[in-house]
Amino acid sequence: MNSITIEEFLRKAEQLPVLDVRAPKEYEVGHIPSAQSFPIFDDAERAVVGTAYKQQGHDPAVLLGLDLFGPKMSRFVKEAEKYAKNKELLVHCWRGGMRSGAMAWLLSFSGYKVHLLKGGYKAYRRLMHTQFEKPRKLLVLGGLTGSGKTDILPYLQQLGQQAIDLEGLANHKGSAFGSIGMPPQPSTEHFENLLGTELLKQNEEQPLWLEDESISIGRVQMPKPLFDQMQTATTIVLHMPKHLRVQKLAHEYCRTDKSILEASILRIKKRLGGLATKEALAAIEAGDMEKMVEIALTYYDKAYSYELARKQQVLPLELTSINPEENAAQVLQLAKQYNLL
Repeated sequence: MNSITIEEFLRKAEQLPVLDVRAPKEYEVGHIPSAQSFPIFDDAERAVVGTAYKQQGHDPAVLLGLDLFGPKMSRFVKEAEKYAKNKELLVHCWRGGMRSGAMAWLLSFSGYKVHLLKGGYKAYRRLMHTQFEKPRKLLVLGGLTGSGKTDILPYLQQLGQQAIDLEGLANHKGSAFGSIGMPPQPSTEHFENLLGTELLKQNEEQPLWLEDESISIGRVQMPKPLFDQMQTATTIVLHMPKHLRVQKLAHEYCRTDKSILEASILRIKKRLGGLATKEALAAIEAGDMEKMVEIALTYYDKAYSYELARKQQVLPLELTSINPEENAAQVLQLAKQYNLL
């Protein structure tokens, strides 16, 4: 086996399987996106070994760990075959210490070519944080709720631009309705891993398009250094007629279960006020999605306009269509007009 840096580890991870030997709970909180969970200890065993280390010291904890590791060795070798048909793989734990060292030794002894991550998952997390702190040429796509900002991003990519869908990574559309139709959200830590991985793929010399977001996207938090850069970047603000935004959102929500929509409205009850909340709930019950959306937008438009007023560099773009392909072309034309590309 050989120890390699995080940069080399990630290059090799494009071709080779990655085994994360930390406990399942550690993996669940956050992991290298391409890694498979391959725990040397389950959560309960890890807690027992950790307690032994604190109370009795290094040597007794190691002996206890070996007692737990020994009976599983044969199974680990057999399971590794599922991931590494060519007998070459990557292994890491939390700090690049005993757990990954033990697994790397076992698999090497069993005929595998093993690459061990120096510094473990902590080294990966440090690399992710450097991605958020790097100065970048950001261009931000803003606009009131329902302007189709997220829909435009893939078309900007088709036009040769770099773009990252933050809401797609967060599994949330950023409002009280944001979880509708989305998978469960990752933890903030894993969102950072997903985002950092995407940032690593970008050319730092070229502009990067992001959608305007609050520092919270549902339950996950944006990395503050990147968020701060977004606040000072040029924001192209899409101005779309309200009736088009209402139609778009009403169409998206018309197939949603009424109870889910009601719960979403109740989450913003204090901001909407009692009367507007009652009217929105009645509209949902009657199946009048356009009226419900119109009531909700009264709050969201006011909130976004307040945030927008704090932006330093804003370029407005009037749109008359909800066609994202056409709108992406107009966004690009405006960016070129102001020499932003």
